[in-house]
Amino acid sequence: MFRLSFALVAIVVLSAINFYSYRRFLKRLDVLSKYQTLVKWLMIIATICEVFYFLVLRLDNLDPLLYVIFSAMIGISFMLFCVAIMYDLVHIPYSKIPYDHSRRVMLKTILDVTMLVLAFSYMFKGFMNGTKAPIIKEVDIFIEGLGQELSVVQISDVHIGKTLGKDFMDEIVRQINTLDADIVVITGDLVDLPVSQIGDKLDALRDIQSRAGVFFVPGNHEYFYGVEKIMEHLEFLGVNILLNRSINIGGVINLAGVADMMGKRFDFLPPNLKEALLHVKPELPTILLSHQPKITKELGDEKIDLILSGHTHGGQVFPFGLLVLLDQPYLSGLYQHSLKTQIFVSNGAGYWGPAVRIMAPSEIVKINLKVK
Repeated sequence: MFRLSFALVAIVVLSAINFYSYRRFLKRLDVLSKYQTLVKWLMIIATICEVFYFLVLRLDNLDPLLYVIFSAMIGISFMLFCVAIMYDLVHIPYSKIPYDHSRRVMLKTILDVTMLVLAFSYMFKGFMNGTKAPIIKEVDIFIEGLGQELSVVQISDVHIGKTLGKDFMDEIVRQINTLDADIVVITGDLVDLPVSQIGDKLDALRDIQSRAGVFFVPGNHEYFYGVEKIMEHLEFLGVNILLNRSINIGGVINLAGVADMMGKRFDFLPPNLKEALLHVKPELPTILLSHQPKITKELGDEKIDLILSGHTHGGQVFPFGLLVLLDQPYLSGLYQHSLKTQIFVSNGAGYWGPAVRIMAPSEIVKINLKVK
């Protein structure tokens, strides 16, 4: 029911923004006046493809090439919509210009050409960024009571699936192995596939070099594709699962992990902070792995020094992050949640939907835990 509801909402929203983009932007461009019939049909075809994409998304039977094309259309629709809003806003002062036909025509032409160039630049930059390899981001975080410095490498939201496969995962592991990690953590949404389709795509996880091991908590997408079997497969590959439990790392820190918030909605393997922290050593700092930053809304008086999260993709395509903040309290980077708790939110290494990123580069994060 959740999947169907999500698909229906997405279809309605995309249809609405395509209609808006056409009526309030593309149809009003004088430079496209000779091609309006073609433009209208292109928008109709794009909408039909997007509807089809969301209707079959969870059936996993969409051809990879069609998946790439249809998801790219979603990115284009969103970016066109953003430019259309800007075009409308610019028209407010334009309409106040004292009437002079030749002046209005000239300004209208300049505005139209400028907005078209902006739209194409926005899309070109987005798709160029989306296809780039993740950057290495290094962050120093000071932890009170830490006995010695540690390096934690975090990857999140890799989304191995229709478009990102074995080569992408292999390259991520290669980059991780250059970082001399004490601990490697994976904070959910590693895959967008059921176990039966994973094959050898994740085999490189066996080769991760980390002194204390590799640790994983599930994200919402693992719940869509069979979270229990996915975790079993990861354990087979040597990954430690922290599902509402904790371990002690070398007598230096507690490392805890919770199931994803989606478990509440599915009423299956929900997050349980009390259980996750049951066996932590109170004299040591505690790091909590949680896919979604809004786990902070579940906090009481627990002693948690640092939370590592993902899920938001940093907004993925600016200004979509403004909408993400309606659901999540934090978007990207390091925040001081309370006097005793910091939270770091990763942009993620991969992408979901269109291969587009604007002002939210994909990343592998090396966190240097420093003594405070």
